[in-house]
Amino acid sequence: MNQGDDSQILYSQGHALRESSQIDRTLAKYDQILATQPDDYKAWSSRGYALESAGRYEEAIASFNRAIALKSRFALAWQGRGIAQAKLTRYEDALDSFHHALKLQPGDYRAWQNHGKALMGLCRYKEAIASFNRVAELNPVSYKAWYNKGVALSCLHRYTEALTALNRALTIKASCYYAWNYRGMVLAKLGQFEDSLQSFDQSLKSKANNANALYGKACCYALQNDSDRALDLLKQAIGYSPYLCQLMAKTDPSFNKLRQDQRFQALVQTG
Repeated sequence: MNQGDDSQILYSQGHALRESSQIDRTLAKYDQILATQPDDYKAWSSRGYALESAGRYEEAIASFNRAIALKSRFALAWQGRGIAQAKLTRYEDALDSFHHALKLQPGDYRAWQNHGKALMGLCRYKEAIASFNRVAELNPVSYKAWYNKGVALSCLHRYTEALTALNRALTIKASCYYAWNYRGMVLAKLGQFEDSLQSFDQSLKSKANNANALYGKACCYALQNDSDRALDLLKQAIGYSPYLCQLMAKTDPSFNKLRQDQRFQALVQTG
């Protein structure tokens, strides 16, 4: 068996391990390739994706940089670098990486999706919407494109349009619990509380006991002055996600009428 065959086997093993989240064994396979073939840009890139999936973003960027130094026109390495940079909230750097990736592969809908999400991180919502529209053109069944577009439209307070985008996402993937959650939030903004509650219930059917749906229902009942239900649901949400739900509830205007309620104060008090 020649060296090329050996490398192909190691690549296959590395990809399989990456899918199963066995990070140490994954890295060992790629390092085994690089020990004999240090200029293998694909191995450096694959190593970067493995590190990114493990949350080791700085190390991932270093691996992607090695791949790019070896093969500057390798779009996957540019995109991987952008993903890792975005995870570190270095959105301007991420945009630069995604721009390079898209120059090389302008028809890559995943790169456009990541490009749009980086723009969202910079609160450049109108530009983000244009990116998500491009994703939908390239991949009409991308529910994430419609979901992200809905979020961006909501951030611009264009709630009716946001609702249309979220409905489209759910037509494509009815089990997307976080799209149901966001749809519930948008409906609450529009004052359509009954429909909003139904959206949160649909989210809970897709993913039982998810804190965001319980929190959203709590907001709905608080806005309708049903204190007992609101507090019971908020307690449940905090039980599943204490830090985040307590932090949100402290400043969420949905709970303004409950601020002086001792039960509410006890719920949002952190240790």
